[in-house]
Amino acid sequence: MRLLLISNSTNFGETYLAWACNQIEYFCLQNNLNPNSKIVFVPFAGVNIAGKAYPDSYDAYEARVQKVFFEKFGFTDFTSVHHFDDKVKAVKEADCIVVGGGNTFHLVAEMHKYGLMDAIHERALAGVPYIGWSAGSNVACPTLCTTNDMPIVQPASFKTLNLVPFQINPHYLDPHPEIDKMIKHGGETRQDRINEYLAVNQQMVVVGLREATSLWVTDGKMMLKGGKKMIVMQYGKEAVEIEPNTDVTFLLQGQQA
Repeated sequence: MRLLLISNSTNFGETYLAWACNQIEYFCLQNNLNPNSKIVFVPFAGVNIAGKAYPDSYDAYEARVQKVFFEKFGFTDFTSVHHFDDKVKAVKEADCIVVGGGNTFHLVAEMHKYGLMDAIHERALAGVPYIGWSAGSNVACPTLCTTNDMPIVQPASFKTLNLVPFQINPHYLDPHPEIDKMIKHGGETRQDRINEYLAVNQQMVVVGLREATSLWVTDGKMMLKGGKKMIVMQYGKEAVEIEPNTDVTFLLQGQQA
């Protein structure tokens, strides 16, 4: 498989996909994609883009990402899957599959609705490059259960692409007790919710992917890229921090930290 799983599209104060551009460009070059390669985009997480509500938001989302892929990388054949009557065929003919972020529940619901979960799974296993950010990274996992999103729709199943054997929590935020105390936050923190997931799914591993980081999978090897550490969480164990540019292939092999 060849996967680029990005935590977030945009850092605060930056333009869209700015921080990730170098990573996307290198990933495309590494995988022999050229300006004529057929890029198929999955926009279904974008339910409210540029002031456009679903389903008009799909066109707005396509335009936003297409602009970056053309201006920064030179791709001329970039099309959102929502334009195709036969969406499975479009995926099967793609040279690269790109899944954007947004609401994971809506993304998963639409992917199941159109039969894209199995189609993308098969293409990714066959070596077709896959790029996802935020929700697009979350759906590379066995389930959507470690998303941060509100369940605005009910998918047919919580099962997702199962390209990696662990769960990703994109945009992972460290708890800050002193700040929580100042604002008198009475609800669960991100960490509390992940701990709940691990209490119920004790054999699973959850990777907290901080913003401006990504996971690269190439030919059975996985590397952590970006400027921040990744946190690996397991039930009943201390969380483990992993430095950037570290080989984390052990997670692909189902091993524990």
